[in-house]
Order: sequence, then structure tokens, then C-alpha cells
Amino acid sequence: MKLTGLHLLLTHQCNFECDHCFVWGSPWQTGTMSIRLIRRILHQAAEAGSVEWIYFEGGEPFLYYQTMLAGIDEAVKMGYKVGIVSNGYWATSEEDALLFLAPLAGKIQDLSISSDLYHYSEKISQQSLFITKVAHDLHIPVGVITIEQPEGSAASSIGQIPNETSLIMYRGRATDKLAPQAVHYPPDVFTSCPHENLIDPGRVHIDAFGNLHICQGISLGNLVNSALKDICDNYEPFSHPIIGPLLVGGPYDLARKYQVLKDETYADACHLCYETRVSLRDRFPDILLPDQMYMVSQ
Repeated sequence: MKLTGLHLLLTHQCNFECDHCFVWGSPWQTGTMSIRLIRRILHQAAEAGSVEWIYFEGGEPFLYYQTMLAGIDEAVKMGYKVGIVSNGYWATSEEDALLFLAPLAGKIQDLSISSDLYHYSEKISQQSLFITKVAHDLHIPVGVITIEQPEGSAASSIGQIPNETSLIMYRGRATDKLAPQAVHYPPDVFTSCPHENLIDPGRVHIDAFGNLHICQGISLGNLVNSALKDICDNYEPFSHPIIGPLLVGGPYDLARKYQVLKDETYADACHLCYETRVSLRDRFPDILLPDQMYMVSQ
């Protein structure tokens, strides 16, 4: 497995509690990266030899602005390209947006701002407009992420969230809050993972505890206990107890293999996969973690 991007979930905490959130972000969540862990990750990425991009995400990374900024400075010094994903709550005016963005000018190559009806009362918020204006003035590449409401079919929703309107992926809080509103399908139509390259993903997420996620809630190892290079070199997807069945027959095969398939219908492949993983957490506690990814606040 050759990784080119690491997405650091700087914190599980968020000032919003959006219905579609993959990671159950909320003001009540716990778990935030220390600068020490960030440095450890960056140095392990250097040893792995293939990583080019470091993203800072959450939760909401701007809640821990100084830690984020210190991590960005470390990443820039080591030659990485840097991106940030934020909900933009901090940009209450152009002047305020400038206060937050000026220290980032010349350091980041991508700024993605979430703006939709889950975050604000309009799809394109005033905050995102202020940020876009100031980012352009500072020559910071910026885009807006907009997620649609759960009407219509999600069976073929696109995988990587682009800077345009996207359909929901029913993971995390969306399974509780939004899946009941969506069109549902029988489980046997979900015979592949439509969103993630599970053999060679290119980019992975690292949570606040050092767990390396090929998809949010499926860990391949922990960077506190193991080297990133070793995890990548030793990754055998078809023998992995969760990834293997997903590669063979998607979420449907995963649920059948472990005999947890229920007589229900599902909004999309993510919905079936997530519900199946919830049922399997006791069997695979070192893989299906942390609790924060599964609605268990600490």
C-alpha cells in the first residue's frame, strides 16, 4: 500500500452537530491531537517515503487553531503540501476571516469549506463568501463542499467529496438522522464498496488517538504502537477480517459472512456497512474503533 495523503482528524469535537456527519462530530465529543502526536505522524510519513499531502480536518480543526497552525508549520518545513477542511464558523466578517487566514497564506495549497443546509440556513453561507473573498486575495486555493438533502436515490453517490454538490453517504450520524428519509434498497444490491479503494487507497485518515482509518471507523493499526511504513508494507487487504469480505462481495458479503444480516433495507452501501460494523464491534475491538466513530462519547 502506497499512501500519498494523510488526513489528520485533529479533533473529534465540533461546534456543529450535523445530521450527515461521518464521525459524530459535536460539542460533546472528546479526543484532540497533541502537537507531539502530529510531529510523530509527520516523521513517520517521511519514513514511509510516498506521502505528499497532509490535511487537517475534524471535527472542526479551527477550534484548536494554535495546535493546527503549529502542525501546519511543521508540515511545511518538512516539504509537505497542506490542506484544511473547515466549516468556516470563524469567518463572521471579511476582517475576521483575514485574522484567521493571513497566518496560513503561502503555507496551504487547499482550503475546503463546508457550506450547506446542515451547517447554515442557506447553502452558501455568508461565512463561506467571506472566506472565499479573503482566500482569493491571499492566493489561497479555496473550494466549497456542499452536501445535498436526503431526497432521491443515493445508491450511486460519488465517493470523494468534490467542490460541488454531493449526495449523502449514510455513515455515522446520517444512519440515525437521515437514512429513514431516503429511498431504501434490499441488502443484496450492495455487493461492492463504491467509495473507497480498499486495496490501495492513496489517502487515509488518522484520528486523535493515532488510529489509521482506511474508511472512518475501520482501523489498520495505530501509529503510536506501529510505524506507518510497517503498516503499509504489511497490509494484506484480502486477509483482513473486515476489508477482505468487503472486497469479495461488498457490505452484503460482510454481513453474511459474520451472520449479522438483518431483514431490513438500506439507504446505500455505507448504511449497510456501518450497521454491520456496529454489530461486529465486540468481535473486532482493535479494528472497529474508536468509540467516537460509533456514537459512544467519552
